[in-house]
Amino acid sequence: MNDSKTEALLARLESDPGVCGGQMRIKRTRIPVTLILDALASGETIEDILRGYPSLTREDIAAALAYGARLARERILPLVRSS
Repeated sequence: MNDSKTEALLARLESDPGVCGGQMRIKRTRIPVTLILDALASGETIEDILRGYPSLTREDIAAALAYGARLARERILPLVRSS
């Protein structure tokens, strides 16, 4: 996916410490990204999720996936203790 399309998808998300404990969520909803990713990981289909959460769109689900993909690319460096 090209960067501009990814950025457009990620613009559909927001985080606010006063809403949902600051979890990343779909803008103007209380639906956290983790709910969508967990549902997909457990075998639910996009159609299942859209039926269960009619305020969501396919683009919202794509945004959640783009966010998850971005986090998976994050590089984690172990701390090295000097002797």
